[in-house]
Amino acid sequence: MNPPVKKNEEYVVDIIDYGMEGEGIAKIDSYTIFVIGALKGEKCKIHITKVLTTHCFAKIVEIIKSSKERIEADCNTYKRCGGCTLRHISYDETLKIKQEKVQNLANKMLKSKVRVDNVVGMENPEHYRNKAIYPISQSKEVGIFAQRSHDIVPIKGCKIQTIQSQEIAKYIVDNWDDSIYDEKIGKGLLRNIMIREGFKTKEVMCVIVQNGNKKYDASNLVKKYPNIKTVIVNVNTKNTNVVLSNENRVVYGKGYIEDILDSYTFRISPNSFYQVNPMQTEKLYNLAIEKAKLKKDDIICDLYCGIGTIGIFASKYVKKVYGIEIVEEAIKDAKENASINNINNTEFIVGDVEKAFNNLLNKGIKPNVVFVDPPRKGLDNKTIENLCQIKPQRLIYVSCNPSTLMRDLQKLEEVYDIVSITPVDNFCYTSHIECCSVLSLKD
Repeated sequence: MNPPVKKNEEYVVDIIDYGMEGEGIAKIDSYTIFVIGALKGEKCKIHITKVLTTHCFAKIVEIIKSSKERIEADCNTYKRCGGCTLRHISYDETLKIKQEKVQNLANKMLKSKVRVDNVVGMENPEHYRNKAIYPISQSKEVGIFAQRSHDIVPIKGCKIQTIQSQEIAKYIVDNWDDSIYDEKIGKGLLRNIMIREGFKTKEVMCVIVQNGNKKYDASNLVKKYPNIKTVIVNVNTKNTNVVLSNENRVVYGKGYIEDILDSYTFRISPNSFYQVNPMQTEKLYNLAIEKAKLKKDDIICDLYCGIGTIGIFASKYVKKVYGIEIVEEAIKDAKENASINNINNTEFIVGDVEKAFNNLLNKGIKPNVVFVDPPRKGLDNKTIENLCQIKPQRLIYVSCNPSTLMRDLQKLEEVYDIVSITPVDNFCYTSHIECCSVLSLKD
């Protein structure tokens, strides 16, 4: 069947739903049209930009009838940069969009009928990121990559990165007297600037990512911004999209900063995973601990533990915590974090979860509660197989990717009841969402 629309033609459509990325959905003769920037309930004149067999993409030419949830975007570059694609929508409506996104995936992929909870929103959803990675243009402008490309869009008052990180990055570049890396030819020195901040401690880390091991003089930088507690040169000479290598040279300070979540202090190194929205992370972790209904004789495993955050939050409620993480630097931080917080019932293990968890089980360790917080690709089949075999009483699955979450829950629901799925908005005004899912062993 030929699509009922043609590329570069214009049509008037009603927007009836939202897509996975928060774009509007329209239909012509049951054929799906994804309309970038359109809101449910709007009537729009659209221009077709790309046609495929089952669906097409379009942009708005004119909004004939506007939604009451449409707002004036407060950022001039958001349409290009791809950082937060929902800035034209009221915040409350973005939460509804995200809840519906997770609910639709649950309805489509799970056998169980699960009612996804309302999204846990943020009181002030601006300047919330504690980690910023800035690419630098050849014209020495601090920016962010344009959506689906490596073209650099200069930043002009980003609403999700902190004001401080933007100022520091601009200062570094304005005073940079060497070359800028050009990824097309693989030459030039300065590749990226990464800034991490402790929101409660006010400590700042600056990482200068260089295509070579040239010494960086940080004296003027730390004089200008005294809350910068460490400056690190990360040497990355590979032709890769991965920002950081494992080669860090500390040029000022101790090579790490500290931050506080809830009542716990955490050490953060350049390569360590640490949630980017600390205010929402406190809600997420406390929700996970509350939902786990921990007991004093529980033995828990914290898989993909990072710097030990969830395991440390859980430690005071249980007998023993085993944490597993593949990044060696993160495990060093996790052990130090347990020591800093005077916690002595944790054991953190470096290794690939697929193998290290299996090895732990072979030693006779049998957890009755397991927390998992995997990367976007979700759980591997071996780990799911192990979970279904050892049958811990409760399983708490924290995920930043609803699609792989539902895929994994689908595999687990033969053994587990899905008690609840609660989305938490760690990534305000973007299409991304964190979820805390609670599973209980079937009777």
